[in-house]
Amino acid sequence: MLDPASVHVVFADLQDGIVDAGATNPASSIRRAVKVLNGLVAALDIPFTVSAAPRPGGPVMIEEVPDSEPYVRTGPSCWDDAAWREAVVSAGRPTLVICGVTTEIVVLRTALDALTHGLDVQVLVDACGGITARTEDAALRQIEAAGGVVTSVAGFAADMVRDFTTPTGRRVIAALHQLV
Repeated sequence: MLDPASVHVVFADLQDGIVDAGATNPASSIRRAVKVLNGLVAALDIPFTVSAAPRPGGPVMIEEVPDSEPYVRTGPSCWDDAAWREAVVSAGRPTLVICGVTTEIVVLRTALDALTHGLDVQVLVDACGGITARTEDAALRQIEAAGGVVTSVAGFAADMVRDFTTPTGRRVIAALHQLV
């Protein structure tokens, strides 16, 4: 069982225009999963960061991402952004949960870097989108081979909240119903 007090969530490159470019998961499915994850973050009081690739005119995050000023990084990994890395490390949460587009770039690089630096990593595939099914599968296999866990928003939630009759559990199950 995963303790919500050990988790930090990163929403990566979930920007207008980028989410629509993912070929492995329809934008509507990514948006629905991210919306539910946003609800889980709020219900379970889980800290999060938003990371964005630089874009002309600045990043414009999809509306389902929690409202937060994004860390704008210069490369493929969130870990390379010193301010982002400091925010995550200083939170003292040993599990990094990642979602984003594209799986083969920002999700893969951030996951591998976090694993190398001693964090546990979970990737939520329903809140990710890849370039092609074949390349996304290769990225997910690489994350698993390095010790990361590939799961879903529902699997992540059910691992943390085992009693849906509590007030928090009722909020979580209500959020999860939005996935179906």
